[in-house]
Amino acid sequence: MLNIFTLANGRLFQEEIESLEELSKFQPIWVDLESPTLEEKRWIKQYYGLSIPEDAMDEDIEESARFYEEDNGELHIRSDFLIADDEPRTVRVAFILNLVNDNLKSKGVLFSIHDEDVPVFRLLRMRARRAPGLLEDAKEVLLKLFDADAEYSADTLEGIYDELEKVSTKVLSGDVTDALAGEVLGAIARHEDLNGRIRRNVMDTRRAVSFMMRSKMLNAEQFEEARQILRDIDSLDSHTAFLFDKINFLMDATVGFININQNKIIKIFSVASVALLPPTLIASVYGMNFKFMPELDWSLGYHYALALMVASAVVPMIYFRKRGWLK
Repeated sequence: MLNIFTLANGRLFQEEIESLEELSKFQPIWVDLESPTLEEKRWIKQYYGLSIPEDAMDEDIEESARFYEEDNGELHIRSDFLIADDEPRTVRVAFILNLVNDNLKSKGVLFSIHDEDVPVFRLLRMRARRAPGLLEDAKEVLLKLFDADAEYSADTLEGIYDELEKVSTKVLSGDVTDALAGEVLGAIARHEDLNGRIRRNVMDTRRAVSFMMRSKMLNAEQFEEARQILRDIDSLDSHTAFLFDKINFLMDATVGFININQNKIIKIFSVASVALLPPTLIASVYGMNFKFMPELDWSLGYHYALALMVASAVVPMIYFRKRGWLK
């Protein structure tokens, strides 16, 4: 899918391009390629003279090759964006910022290439339509995308905190059954995974914004905006660290309750085994094969032995119950 975005009266307008002829009718500031076909890549190369690298969206590209500037002035940034849905994941997006290319009429165009739709992109498009003047050029688009990414991460962190509060209420109620403990541990594991992805995502955003600042491509206002994004990211780092601590606390508390439940079971078995020792001793005594035993010829000897074994089991159980060891 090939979408272009143009500015008119300070507003952002979107057009889906289905042919090379349509592409030549517009002067966009942002060209977005979602799962581009070979034909769409050919249109970009033919009209803008831009060759999209084959490894643009590869996950295993070397870290040192993710941020660089070409000799012709093109800036290449490969950054990860978070998708926090039912299956949290990150999507690699390749940006190519073409600031100067007079021959091909592409002054100040941002190209973005990715495999699936990114929530941050939708957020920026919605804001640009509602707030005229939000975007001024291609550099502003890229900077606002990273700003929206930091805000999206912040909103996701708030959602994690709210969910952890619900988990905390269940755990600290004290009535944690094994079934509830399993449910809680599953929820904690999911939140820990998402929190880790957010931390990695904001770290990647920090590197991308820092690269833009070092490249000296930003004007004074945009440079200050980039610094504010970095300050926001620093606050997100502190919040993710806080959530990691809260997650570890809830994990330890849940495991502690599981241990308590297991100890209760072990205690019952221990008490039962101790209570059955006297009957076992009595049965062992009367099970000995000695010829002369007083009770062998007694008509009530069998009943006497059974009653003695029952009494020797009941008395310890009553004692244990009074001491509260059976609770």
